[in-house]
Amino acid sequence: MTPEEFRRRGHEIIDWLADYHAKMSDYPVQPATQPGDVKAMLPASPPVEAEEFDEIIADLDSVVLPNISHWQHPRFFGYFPSNSLGSGILGDLVSSGLGVLGLSWQSSPAVTEIEEVTVDWFRQMVGLSSAWFGVINDTASTSTLVALLCAREKTTSFSLVRRGLQAESKPLTIYTSASAHSSVEKAALLAGFGRENVRMIDIDDSFAMRPEALEDAIVADLRSGFTPCAIVAAVGGTATVSIDPVSEIAAIARRHGLWLHIDAAMAGNAMILPELRWMWEGVEDADSVVINAHKWLGVPFDCSLYFVRDEPHLLRVMSADPSFLQSQADEKVRNLRNTGIPLGRRFRALKLWFAIREQGVSGLQARLRRDMSLAQDLRSKVEATPGWEVVAPVVLQTVCIVNRPKSVPSHRLDDFTRAWAHAVNASGQAYVTPAAAAGHWMVRVSIGTISTDASDIEAVWHTIQEAAAAIVPKFS
Repeated sequence: MTPEEFRRRGHEIIDWLADYHAKMSDYPVQPATQPGDVKAMLPASPPVEAEEFDEIIADLDSVVLPNISHWQHPRFFGYFPSNSLGSGILGDLVSSGLGVLGLSWQSSPAVTEIEEVTVDWFRQMVGLSSAWFGVINDTASTSTLVALLCAREKTTSFSLVRRGLQAESKPLTIYTSASAHSSVEKAALLAGFGRENVRMIDIDDSFAMRPEALEDAIVADLRSGFTPCAIVAAVGGTATVSIDPVSEIAAIARRHGLWLHIDAAMAGNAMILPELRWMWEGVEDADSVVINAHKWLGVPFDCSLYFVRDEPHLLRVMSADPSFLQSQADEKVRNLRNTGIPLGRRFRALKLWFAIREQGVSGLQARLRRDMSLAQDLRSKVEATPGWEVVAPVVLQTVCIVNRPKSVPSHRLDDFTRAWAHAVNASGQAYVTPAAAAGHWMVRVSIGTISTDASDIEAVWHTIQEAAAAIVPKFS
């Protein structure tokens, strides 16, 4: 592809994306695609000869668009907001177009220094002190894994330079709760702790970790010959957006010398609102924090910000210094390869840089406040409707609901809940996600798509009620 053809095709793709965003609401939120449908549309072998680019673009309309769930749709209320601001999309395009790798500062100085500055902007935006150092990873799963690796090495006085974790005389234990993201347990397994050494701490009626239960679990492990290592607290638990009491948990962590990691993957974005920083009071006593700017804030996936208070410790755990990457500048700069798992890094900071500059902090704040207001509107509608219930505090933009018709026996309510959620999604009118909390199923309505407004909240509430009412007879 010549530069001129790239220019022409690039304009076509931008026009195609602009048209897509403009007519997003015309699509069903979830496609009617069945397993194997897409594969059946594709050739089993790669093309031997080059295809016309017109054919490739045409397949976007015939193969891709009819078979994706439209995460940017104004009635997408599933999982979590994963927004793509136009400015962020363009930043990502520039990153791909430049094609540079941040193997070291010298390999592309702007990759390092724009990331340093932009991540520090974000630190200031969420109210973290200057004691924190941050970098960009792909997802919270990676950031949490890095946190637990750092915790492991702190607790074992750097076992990685000896015979590793397997040489420790006492098993190391990790503490989290059922409200935490599944990536916490996965990270603990990948870091070598073992599932039997992950303690799920009891939660209260608000689905938050109970500090007294955490203290009891740590004391019990100490008496039983274990070595407590780390606590992962959730500011915005996955199912219910529950808020663990960070300050109380931090006091326990300090008392026992444990690493404290705060998983604020989605909810951490709300810390750009000063009035919400009560949610992580005590965060300055933590050791690490993760916030995904690709959740709710508007930066295209993937852009996970990982902050630590002890940068030298992070560097000692994660550094790799092969001879072919060494340069005379190394004593004067940061080499961000030494802060995480991959050797190379994309120019992810560009999309964050573009989005913050184009929106301004005030613009980002306004949209988050809008979403929380819409969530409160939906909460009011649900609570005012007989037979419907909000089952978790609505602290941000997620509303967790159940329907309890008198004619549906209690032992069938979970199946009924999952069935009407499936019916909502199958209708194409909206997208929601069922989830289990405290042993029972409910449905999460996660508000936060860029174009969502009050009419979409009215529409999803109507769709939900209609879907539930239609299937009540099957469960009565």
